Amino acid sequence: MDHADSRFIKACRREQVDCTPVWIMRQAGRYLPEYRELRKKHAMLKLCRTPELAAEVTLMPLKRFALDAAILFSDLTIPFYGMGVKFDLKENVGPVIAEPIKTLADIEKLHNFSAEEATPYVIESIKILKQELKVPLIGFAGAPFTLAAYLIEGKPTRDFKLVRSFMYSEPDAWRKLMALLTDVVADYLKAQAAAGANAVQVFDSWVGCLHPETYREYLFSHMRRLFESLKETGVPVIHFGTGTAALLPTMREAGGDVIGVDWRTSLAAAWAGLDYQVAVQGNLDPAVLLADRKTIAVNVERILKEAAGRAGHIFNLGHGIFPETDPDNLAYLVELVHELSKRSSD
Repeated sequence: MDHADSRFIKACRREQVDCTPVWIMRQAGRYLPEYRELRKKHAMLKLCRTPELAAEVTLMPLKRFALDAAILFSDLTIPFYGMGVKFDLKENVGPVIAEPIKTLADIEKLHNFSAEEATPYVIESIKILKQELKVPLIGFAGAPFTLAAYLIEGKPTRDFKLVRSFMYSEPDAWRKLMALLTDVVADYLKAQAAAGANAVQVFDSWVGCLHPETYREYLFSHMRRLFESLKETGVPVIHFGTGTAALLPTMREAGGDVIGVDWRTSLAAAWAGLDYQVAVQGNLDPAVLLADRKTIAVNVERILKEAAGRAGHIFNLGHGIFPETDPDNLAYLVELVHELSKRSSD
């Protein structure tokens, strides 16, 4: 089922909807007590690599909340298995790469892969979910720069100095790495769409550390090739990053049907800067969900006012939901978005 008449897909296509669709990044995760119970029994990567468990976690928030889309439970690092990268997800740390990239020779050890052969559990998870879901399913992958940041830094960082230094000092090696990662991400997302994902999101979580001209010189051509390649899937593509206020016009030029907006800029200013040529997704500060309901309502109303009833707004957080979030607050948020946007469209 392509869910072409669903709120979410219609909003991705900038078509009118009965009320604003809403889904939440990391909506299947640590803020849910049932997820925490499951994690006591299974490591994160086991959940990702066991189709039945990945499907179970994906469905958890849909059983609680009237969300308009599901997102596949997985991790940005999963393609590393197919590329020949040795890594681990360490609790309270994140991805740790056994042998970080330092030279062109390190890049030449990596390779593209078939998702059906190297990560069959991702494909099987999608197929299971397609039998269960009544809303669209979003597949996803990390963007080339964000994957490169993990591969070069070797572990999570705040300054990204190693990846930026490598980009500037080893331009030939950088181009080779970007070319490979662009192919990896494109093929991986095409496989997810072919398996039944109704939309896909490209997470460029760390690209906000770059200057706009640096983005254009070192990333733009690769990102444009990625989004051009994904057009053949026929599914909407969401282009998301954090700290990207200065990059948004260039990101739109690179591609994507929907541009994700984080909480550091107003939705109104961001959409105007995008010339209203794409749908937008966002952009509630995740910390608002840690506050009281009055505060949640004030911020939801502000964002809906900034969207001004235009076709093509998908309500979301500006990044992932915090583990400390009360699930009842999320339930309230989802109901409020639907209620207020429907009221304003009557």
